[in-house]
Amino acid sequence: MKITMIGTGYVGLVTGTCFAEFGHHVTCVDKIEDKINQLQAGKIPIYEPGLDALVAKNVSEGRLRFTTNLEDAVPEAEAVFIAVGTPSSRRGDGYADLTYIYAAAKEIASFLRGYTIIVDKSTVPVGTARQVARIISEENPQADFDVASNPEFLREGAAIEDFMRPDRVVIGVESDRSEQRLREVYQPLFLRDTPIVSTSIETAELTKYAANAFLAVKISFINEIAAVCESVGADVTALAKGIGMDGRIGSKFLHPGPGYGGSCFPKDTLALMRIVQEYGESLRIVEAAVEVNSAQKARMVKKIRDMLGGSEAGKTIGVLGLTFKPETDDMRDAPAATILPALLEKGARIKAHDPKGMKEAKEYLPEGIEYMENAYAACEDSDAVVLMTEWNQYRALDLAKIKKIMREPVFIDLRNVYDPQTMKDLGFSYVGVGIK
Repeated sequence: MKITMIGTGYVGLVTGTCFAEFGHHVTCVDKIEDKINQLQAGKIPIYEPGLDALVAKNVSEGRLRFTTNLEDAVPEAEAVFIAVGTPSSRRGDGYADLTYIYAAAKEIASFLRGYTIIVDKSTVPVGTARQVARIISEENPQADFDVASNPEFLREGAAIEDFMRPDRVVIGVESDRSEQRLREVYQPLFLRDTPIVSTSIETAELTKYAANAFLAVKISFINEIAAVCESVGADVTALAKGIGMDGRIGSKFLHPGPGYGGSCFPKDTLALMRIVQEYGESLRIVEAAVEVNSAQKARMVKKIRDMLGGSEAGKTIGVLGLTFKPETDDMRDAPAATILPALLEKGARIKAHDPKGMKEAKEYLPEGIEYMENAYAACEDSDAVVLMTEWNQYRALDLAKIKKIMREPVFIDLRNVYDPQTMKDLGFSYVGVGIK
């Protein structure tokens, strides 16, 4: 099948490449000429494990190409996926900014030839697909098309695996013809017995928001329980294991830390709250999760400050990990982007390292942070080390070496990577999240 992907950001590039791996012929379109030039030269603008090799393979085999020209990509397409950004509105009100979605719909309308299914792949509020259909019909009244919703459920750092072996595929359609076409797109997964949930467009649009909100609630819940554990002397790690073994609860997303971040949870929880408010409803649990997440980052600042004797002024802090999670270079709403500026503002010197995110971090963090070539350089002569992101290479550090090169052996483990007793035996003043 001939597929056109509008947008070569995280979702568009991963999805388009994986469709090509399925055997479809995919053209990825982006307005940013420099990005397309990089992709045509074999350079991947984002970090996602395995993506560079998969792109190279499908380009070389003739199933994947990149262009800035819609007229070259849309007329022959049987399916056009819109995968452009839907950031939070610049007004700061939490609404999703649909400018790029509607612009894409308007631009592709005049190039449609024959029956085409237009698929919203971006995360969009309920009613967006209806607006996309209206825009296309107004721009090209003769167009033969359907609009569908097909939300993505990709985890950064594991996106290819998530796409190739998903828990489910959700498609929101309102005609047999559009459902059949989308089932043809996902035929390779159907052969693997992947469940395909076919529902209304509005249900599909809401499903993505509901899924992300539920996971955000789960993270905020365990972070609040971690605070309780610290107060009563309990161990949140053992507690999480105890409740996670219950099949009704599950163990995933029960790992306390400095709060959730990334491109989805922060903006999607806010957008969902705005959606339900428009319909006169409320989501108090989600509202509480958002508040807890904000408070959690503030709690981490206090935790670090307390371990430095009550003030960070004049102290050197080594920071390990900057991205919101491992195996990505994404700094969007990363806890580091809230915690580190607060410490810097009060007079701390910060030396930081991240395996993949330092280039991006410089765009999100204030000036004054020193970026080091490795973890040990970040720890050297520091008054405290903060493990912010649980990259694998931070899980087996030479702790004896770190203690030797530090000014003071203070280790603040915001991801509970290390065993508290082991750290104590090594001579560290150690603190985790929700543990003694």
